[in-house]
Amino acid sequence: MNISAEIPVPAVEEILDDAVVVSLPMNTRFRGQTAREVLLFRGPQGWAEFGPFPEYGPEESANWLRSGVEAAWQGLGEALRTEIPVNATIPAVAADEVEGVVSRYRDPQAVPAVKIKVAEPGQDLADDLARVAEVHRILPNAGLRVDANGAWNHQEAVTALGQIAEIAGERFEYAEQPVAGIEPLAELREALDALGIPVKIAADEAVRKSADPLRVAQLGAAELIVVKAPPLGGIARALAVVQESGLDAVVSSALDTSVGHSAGIALASRLPRLPYACGLGTVTMFSSDVVTTPLVPQAGKLPALPQAPAPDPELLAAHRVTGDREQWWHQRVEAAYQHLSGTAASVSVQ
Repeated sequence: MNISAEIPVPAVEEILDDAVVVSLPMNTRFRGQTAREVLLFRGPQGWAEFGPFPEYGPEESANWLRSGVEAAWQGLGEALRTEIPVNATIPAVAADEVEGVVSRYRDPQAVPAVKIKVAEPGQDLADDLARVAEVHRILPNAGLRVDANGAWNHQEAVTALGQIAEIAGERFEYAEQPVAGIEPLAELREALDALGIPVKIAADEAVRKSADPLRVAQLGAAELIVVKAPPLGGIARALAVVQESGLDAVVSSALDTSVGHSAGIALASRLPRLPYACGLGTVTMFSSDVVTTPLVPQAGKLPALPQAPAPDPELLAAHRVTGDREQWWHQRVEAAYQHLSGTAASVSVQ
């Protein structure tokens, strides 16, 4: 099976010519971070973002650069729908902090679904269950999803998902990457079916970190996949992965600024089917952004966009990072570029 999507590869100097590195403060610690650094750059079709997390090496980061280049040089493409349903996201906060997180969403009672982070290092199952129960209490009509980022082992996942299913009942939509890897997901899915625990499995890391993002579907390891434009190399390639997998997809954010967020919105707007609300509400996690009107959902929805919003010059200046950190990001672009340009104009997965 072959997936390919061609993009032009501009000179690295064009990418870095007026690039700006920014650091945005966050309302809540997420992935161990209290601020999010990314590099913003501009092409013929507008602004785009390069923001692989600090631990990602050049090869993995190349997909993120490819995604940004696609948006800046080819644009976001033509939308099939005018608005995107969006879930709320609850980080691994204490149960008594859940209501404060929910309040950051505009018209939270209209939110169609909530993704709840679980299996946080330093916490236990009791913390997860309390967080899920509190979300269910505050938003009883919302669908519930939990995301373990592959942190549970098999037995921990079986135990946790059984108890979460009892709390959430029919509102429990799915569990995102409860265990690490593709084969372990398939084994977990079989075990849950055998025990009669009604939980759908969604694959995230098993798709975007795999050398073969279609193996999840081939092994029947999940009922749906979570796709993010930057880790998969851009909108066109993510669309191809969804099409070839034959599975329903949930589009999610990679903790982007509003500039980078537009790629995820465009991906969701171009999917032929969109049965689940998307994880595109993470801009609420920032206490400030680089645009004057951040892409925050209203009544659980975001509008489709013809192009990424342009950063506000004053906000760019306020959040700009210079010196050693700016140089570090430029070096990351150059290292990722070597992998990107080495694939010519096409990225292929066999």
